[in-house]
Amino acid sequence: MTISKPSWLLTPGASRSVPSVPAGVEYHRVLAGDKRRIGRGILAIILLLAGLVVFPLVIGRVAATFDVRIGETPPILGGTDYTPLYHASSMFSLALLIPWSMLIQRWLYGVPGASLHSVTSRFRFDLLGKSLLVFGPAWLVANALGAFKPVEESPWSQHDLIVIFLATLLLTPLQSAGEEYGVRGLIFRVVGSWTRSRRAGLVAGVLVTSVLFTALHGATDPYLILWYFVLWTGLAVITWRMGGLEISVMLHAVLNTFTFILATSLRVDLGSATQDRSDGVGTPLQLVPTATVIVITALVWWFTRKTGPALTPGTAPHAQINEPSLTN
Repeated sequence: MTISKPSWLLTPGASRSVPSVPAGVEYHRVLAGDKRRIGRGILAIILLLAGLVVFPLVIGRVAATFDVRIGETPPILGGTDYTPLYHASSMFSLALLIPWSMLIQRWLYGVPGASLHSVTSRFRFDLLGKSLLVFGPAWLVANALGAFKPVEESPWSQHDLIVIFLATLLLTPLQSAGEEYGVRGLIFRVVGSWTRSRRAGLVAGVLVTSVLFTALHGATDPYLILWYFVLWTGLAVITWRMGGLEISVMLHAVLNTFTFILATSLRVDLGSATQDRSDGVGTPLQLVPTATVIVITALVWWFTRKTGPALTPGTAPHAQINEPSLTN
């Protein structure tokens, strides 16, 4: 006797069959179907943004209880003490967006969470390594120019600097990846599924994710607004062309990790220097990494000019995957 699963236990958008990734589609069209399901997409975005707010709030307040015991008041409690524990909790809470994004996609769309990695449903570490070798050095140099801007030193203790340095190395790449999985992954796919045309979905996905993430950073300085918009647009285009998040994760992780390491090396007040985005903070030097993003995006497009954007594999058992390459 076979007992069927009650319909009310089925996840929204899932059938009784094993969920799968549609064959032969671009990264941003994996969630597209016969129906546009805009309401479901809005719910997915709301749930993701809720995680973006709730995770740092809850974990940050728990961590703050330990800081308070030693006489520190971190920013989450309205203070100005940027403590190592506050730094680590902030990084860790945003890293949780990786499983959270996968869970939202699986629950609302019935598509395996692992498909967020790439069109191959796996994280291509070989592509990550190659992109780090090809783009990493120039990306570091371009972003190092910001260090020439005058900064005020903060009286950090040796203990705090070491702990923040270690937390940055271990957790900041995961924090950066969390934001990529949430925005360039889930939201890009959700918005990209709202149109009948794949090209219209691409344009809508790129613009919505870029404008939204730029707004979330709260910059009012023209140089920083331009920088954020170009950066997020470039990462979205790269994700589409390569069919996965590997290069966008690498660029985002190198940027954030290097920024924090450089700031601690210069003994900069992390609470103000890395979070102050008010008018007048940016300088023309910010145009250098902005232009570098454009160049990297153009190179990725050039490398994939013959293959086009990567597609999910076909339904045949031995179907070839349109695997992109960073070499001609």
